[in-house]
Amino acid sequence: MALAATLERLYARRRFGIRPGVERVRLLLDRLGNPENTFRTVHVVGTNGKGSTSTFLAGILTAAGHRTALFTSPHLVNFTERFRINGDEIDVGHLEPLLDTVLDAAPDEATFFEIVTALAVLVFSVNRVDIAIMEAGMGGRSDATAALAGIMTVITPISRDHCDYLGTTLENIALEKAGIAKPHTPVIIGRQLPGVQQTLAICLEPDNPDRFLLEKSATGSWNSKGTLDYRGIDVSLPGIIPGIPGRYQSDNASLALLAAEVLRSRGFRIDERAMTSGIRHARLSGRMELVPGSPSLMLDGAHNPAGAAALADSLASCEYGNLLLVIGVMADKDVHAIVSVLAPLAISCYCVCPKVERSMSDTALASSLSAMGFDARSCGSVGEGIIAARRDAHSGDLVLISGSLFTVGEAKAWLAGKSYEGIRG
Repeated sequence: MALAATLERLYARRRFGIRPGVERVRLLLDRLGNPENTFRTVHVVGTNGKGSTSTFLAGILTAAGHRTALFTSPHLVNFTERFRINGDEIDVGHLEPLLDTVLDAAPDEATFFEIVTALAVLVFSVNRVDIAIMEAGMGGRSDATAALAGIMTVITPISRDHCDYLGTTLENIALEKAGIAKPHTPVIIGRQLPGVQQTLAICLEPDNPDRFLLEKSATGSWNSKGTLDYRGIDVSLPGIIPGIPGRYQSDNASLALLAAEVLRSRGFRIDERAMTSGIRHARLSGRMELVPGSPSLMLDGAHNPAGAAALADSLASCEYGNLLLVIGVMADKDVHAIVSVLAPLAISCYCVCPKVERSMSDTALASSLSAMGFDARSCGSVGEGIIAARRDAHSGDLVLISGSLFTVGEAKAWLAGKSYEGIRG
């Protein structure tokens, strides 16, 4: 059976929606023979920077000689993007029979993301990885990835997102995210808002000495040459050039380096050359990703207010004439807060509707932006928005495609001449 047909079986599981809890995935892993016990796991949770931090850390471990797996979500274009070993996507032919095995063993009401998480575990076990970096979905304590016994938890910046499932306050969201940390294991904490930091201090084993805060245990800052200087617990690394662009990557790279230092103190073989190399060679699509041309295109999946603010800050250091914004957002996001940050930077906004459930229509988005005083027009599909923006742009201008990872994924597929189906989860 071809992977496409097997994926149809998997995609049918979307009818169960999002169901917090780990009971179903634990049952599934039991039926598969508990493959999660064959490797060690690092959990990465948070709201922004999870993908970048996970990719940086996986790069460091790979450069150090460890057979390293990386699980991320969602994928942009190809389902296989979710599963990487030593930086390489899993081969389609290898994945298909393993997905069949997981689907056959899955409880009747196991969700899409639960099955994909179990598939990642089985793939990594079969391929004899040493360690897996597991990026959580939207949650923490009740996330499917919490079924794995992690040896470390990395918490990236937490902000409001997925409030229908995680809670309406930052404190509630922080409690859910931090709940994935296993007792008596190190927790590496990224830069947080004061209220979040206080919550984390209360809920994370107050007597646990293995809590490392980025701002206290390590610092990463851009120098006058535009490279990153890192100073950590025992390591100082000047002049690093992160392979994932964006000024906001200073914290993500530094958080990964701090996590690597803590792993090294616990017996992992990681030298300074591997730290520098892992950060430098890291690659992640859809994060300030430039597509050369005239005009140039930039793809960035900023999909919440904090992500939009980080993108706007990074754009301030980029050189271009005018900015033209192709934007598509999910209706369940804080749309006003996202567009309030990005729209003022652009001379025109080209509103699009990605092919995914719960996308805001291009007409509704254009109407909202126009009411806020911005030049906005509805364009239909993502591809049609790119065509319109390119037509209006001049040489030296920049077309930014943003508002959602699904908008970026559809743009990448359209640019490559591939079909696209947006999959949440």
